[in-house]
Amino acid sequence: MAQEYDQLLLKNQLCFPLYACGRKIVGKYRPYLSPLGLTYTQYIVLMVLWEHETVNVGQLGSLLHLDAGTLTPLLKKMEKAGYVTRGRSKEDERVTVISITREGNALKEKCKDIPLKMGEKEPLFSEKEAKELYRLLYLFLEG
Repeated sequence: MAQEYDQLLLKNQLCFPLYACGRKIVGKYRPYLSPLGLTYTQYIVLMVLWEHETVNVGQLGSLLHLDAGTLTPLLKKMEKAGYVTRGRSKEDERVTVISITREGNALKEKCKDIPLKMGEKEPLFSEKEAKELYRLLYLFLEG
């Protein structure tokens, strides 16, 4: 009879270790981001803007796998901090465009070593394993 509910055991859930690992990884970024006054989500928004300079909210959401309801308050906070500007698209006023500011770009220099520090902190995987994990995670995200 107990086997009937095995699918409800936490240890049998693929989603749980993914969720827990995500939280653990974000926590490991905190010592590097907190002194800069950034959250992990703000950091990944900045990463997109360092690469693209200007994106609309839909593009940003697509790249980060976040919805507008999550992004809007985050972007308002980042605008208030002076890291981004929000405006309307000239082509379509319904579309909100996000651009990085000089202050936001200045954070790039302060953040440039974070990925290296994270990689050095606890190398859990060989380079080959890390590449395979990356491949599998993106396969899931894009599926």
